[in-house]
Amino acid sequence: MRPADVPMPAAVAARPRDDRGYPVLAITPWADGQPRFAATGTARSYICAVERRCSICGTPMATGPVWRVVGAAEAAAIAAAIAAGQVYRNEAATVEAPGHRDCMLYAAVVCPYLAQPTARRSQDGRHAGMARGERKSAGGAVVGFASLEFRYADVMMFRFAEVVEFLPHDGGEEQLPRLVSAISQPDPATLECPEYLLSDEESATRRFTAYLDGR
Repeated sequence: MRPADVPMPAAVAARPRDDRGYPVLAITPWADGQPRFAATGTARSYICAVERRCSICGTPMATGPVWRVVGAAEAAAIAAAIAAGQVYRNEAATVEAPGHRDCMLYAAVVCPYLAQPTARRSQDGRHAGMARGERKSAGGAVVGFASLEFRYADVMMFRFAEVVEFLPHDGGEEQLPRLVSAISQPDPATLECPEYLLSDEESATRRFTAYLDGR
């Protein structure tokens, strides 16, 4: 499915675009005026975590559950935990930051680095997954979690627990009806994304450095 054919949450539609017109995620770093889609920016992930902002659109997340897109292996582990009546918690911390439900549904439909289990992004581009458009397997889910923990040690790492919603998919496009339903009832409290999570990487770095200097 072409990204141009997928309806966007309002906050995603307000994001900066690349040369093709694709919205650029809040945690995607920029270099030489171009977004590095295969990478997750440490500074941006840190800012989103400590300010409780969506990693997709960069606007605030309300108190309560957070969502993320998981690959096939983790989706299977979550399904097994639910079937066994167990509380799920990802034992291996992930660099994938959380976001709003509608933003993660959108990402699952359009983003190969999230929708495809073998195409995970890396932290700042190290050990990046497969190339855009390449597909070796299928499976994953959009998952809501009641509990979120994070830590910073050169990179941002996240742990999630207590599944409140489990929406499995094959390649991601199955989430489209849920996305359409979600964005048909927009949140009137949605705020604009701050400048330091737009396309100015120097602004993001300054914000990140200010947080570290204040530790």
